[in-house]
Amino acid sequence: MIHSLQRLLRCHPRTVDLVVAAALFVCSFPGSVLTLPGRDLEVPWWPGVLVAGVASLALLWRRTLPRSTVVVTLGCAVAVTALGYILTVLVIGPLMVALHTLALRTDRTTANLFTVSGITLLVGTALAVGPGSEPLVMKLLGPAFWLLLPTSLGTTTRLRAAYLEAVQARAEHAERTREQEARHRVTEERMRIARDLHDVVAHHLVLANLQAGTVVRLMRSRPDEAERIAGELAGTTLSAVRELKATVGLLRHADDSETPSVPAPGLAQLAELAASFEPAGLSVTVNTTGRPRPLSAGADLTAYRIVQEALTNVTKHAGTGSAEVRLSYAPDRLGITVTDHGGTAPPSSPASGSGYGVIGMRERALSAGGRFRAGHRPEGGFEVVTELPLLSSDRPPTQNALA
Repeated sequence: MIHSLQRLLRCHPRTVDLVVAAALFVCSFPGSVLTLPGRDLEVPWWPGVLVAGVASLALLWRRTLPRSTVVVTLGCAVAVTALGYILTVLVIGPLMVALHTLALRTDRTTANLFTVSGITLLVGTALAVGPGSEPLVMKLLGPAFWLLLPTSLGTTTRLRAAYLEAVQARAEHAERTREQEARHRVTEERMRIARDLHDVVAHHLVLANLQAGTVVRLMRSRPDEAERIAGELAGTTLSAVRELKATVGLLRHADDSETPSVPAPGLAQLAELAASFEPAGLSVTVNTTGRPRPLSAGADLTAYRIVQEALTNVTKHAGTGSAEVRLSYAPDRLGITVTDHGGTAPPSSPASGSGYGVIGMRERALSAGGRFRAGHRPEGGFEVVTELPLLSSDRPPTQNALA
């Protein structure tokens, strides 16, 4: 009921102003005949009512012209004081309403300035030409109290409304920030899973395609060799299924009964990865310099996937039968270099593919806090160079690449 009444009053401000002005004008009648106990009315009642009517009428513009309304109502209050009326809330009510509106719609300095000016004028007028029979306390404290009260209430209301608006704005901003952060995390997770799927599918399908082609070529001339390669093809596809199951399993909810049981690959499986390219005709040499040090789980997986994608690109595009993987351990970083000695098109370049291979490797390296570079070698072939921090979990991601 109260909220409905508040909405109704907000929707009809002009009606509210008319009602307030009429009520204050009605109150001016008893205010103009009010005297001290035991004393007769020293001035006629009608001048006070007339001046109060002008002040009440000025309230119709209090929302659009709050300063001008205060000036008019203050002038009327000074006139009432000069005529000899006792300053009560019934007489100076229009000035109080005008000051309240001014405090609501302007800053504190402006409201206080008009209030202090009004108190000074009313007290000075009452002391100079006011009724001599009125006690000095009423001349001094009465105007000060009646004018400070609406100003204080208006300022408090305005500050409370500003505070609630700020709280609501902060809540809305926090909600938008949470939604944006959630969308950002979902996008990052989708990109990470897309990279994993790309690496797994590209690697195993390339090997399976090469092995299947070899089986077809050797089926008649060298059936024993074809049978052996066909067996290796089955192992390649089975490995692909296992890795795909582990990757897609990350999309399941935590309460699902089926969870991926295959551990994430890392540099410990680098020898197996290199051997998996032999059926495709690619001989991979792995060299290590420095004292091997453990990597975090994320950096270990990143290193494995980068080597896997780089060797897959060599198989698809380089047109060579050999590649080299070099692991260089430094005190705080691991350098990974994958090189080949043949081919003219860069791996996964737009000319030879979609370009997602190099993009994915760069994203993996940067997300782990490392650096990445891929390009042609002056002496021929292609080279992929990556640096990963050995303790990437304690370091923020570095958004840069090798020059």
